Amino acid sequence: MELHERACEPCQGGIPPLSEAEWQPLMAEIRDWAVVDGHHLRKEWRFPDFSSALAWLNRASALCEEAGHHADFELAWGRVSVKLWTHKIDGLAEADFVLAARFDQL
Repeated sequence: MELHERACEPCQGGIPPLSEAEWQPLMAEIRDWAVVDGHHLRKEWRFPDFSSALAWLNRASALCEEAGHHADFELAWGRVSVKLWTHKIDGLAEADFVLAARFDQL
């Protein structure tokens, strides 16, 4: 099963964040994301105008609502930046990679 097809199970806390050895294989399944300080995922999308960027952001936010897992977004003219991590464990969980893979499908 591909990463974007897996269940995005929100973390209830009480578990450690993924180690580099655990998140490194997941990186191969997402496109052009960066892991920042071993703590969160980051990616930026470019668009021809503000309206296109906003439309993509609205689709991405719907995915967040469906999954019960939310990203931090920054919207500007022609771009959307995404920062993604699991707040309950203050680090990365598999759900972050699942949601990143779903964003890549948009």
